[in-house]
Amino acid sequence: MVGSRKLSNDEVEALLGGLEAVAEPENAIDVFDTKAVRDFDFGSEDLSLLGDYYALRMINEKICRFTRSVFLPMLRIMPRISSFPPEVKSFDEYVAGCDNFVSVTTNRLEALRGNSLLIVQSSFISILTNSYYGGSKIKALHQAKGEFTATEQRIIQIITDGMNRAMEDAWKDLFVTTFEPLSREENIQFVSFVDGGDTVIVCSFMVQMPDAEPASFDVLYPLQTLKPISSQLRSRVQNEFVQDDRTWKAEIGAGCIINSIAIIG
Repeated sequence: MVGSRKLSNDEVEALLGGLEAVAEPENAIDVFDTKAVRDFDFGSEDLSLLGDYYALRMINEKICRFTRSVFLPMLRIMPRISSFPPEVKSFDEYVAGCDNFVSVTTNRLEALRGNSLLIVQSSFISILTNSYYGGSKIKALHQAKGEFTATEQRIIQIITDGMNRAMEDAWKDLFVTTFEPLSREENIQFVSFVDGGDTVIVCSFMVQMPDAEPASFDVLYPLQTLKPISSQLRSRVQNEFVQDDRTWKAEIGAGCIINSIAIIG
């Protein structure tokens, strides 16, 4: 049997002195110190960290395919349209890198209870106008102006209506909504529904045409507009939209009734 040995007074003092000599970490936080507690404001989380909008990239690819048919009657060629990955930035940052003289259409997304912006370069509007009214070459006639002509305003109305329908078709697999134009501006700084510090998701598209400089258009979604469906936008599995057709059910039911009557007869 092994006997127990008690520590002497000198050994106890040496042990306690060694523990006191251990320095505390400089960044140590006293859990009982109320001053070290950081206040948290609910609703102030960084919404830009919602993850990769994979579904939004798929929607943008569909927009590329559907908008080709919008520009085809005007350009008389099938343009090549490609999309860039969505970017999250403040509205001020976007305005700083954008031309002031552009076509800006504010659309209402009723199902999401929010708005979006459709921004088309003025040079692209000039190219479409020239080509639509019989221009022999795809080129911009006017590079720098202060306002669009009545003819260009009509072209803007035609393409924005067509692009809104294309965006509705592209979105319906994920979320059925409508894009209804509310207003049109010729200077992006006149947009009033979004503040400069608000975070927006920028979806940029490039239109490539033969013997011409590439044109571009952008679709901007305020982050608060897409927040209710952020989980769906991050999903990599999407359900294809299938319209419920009840015609075949009615025909099957009618066929069964006819067969039953023939058997009874």
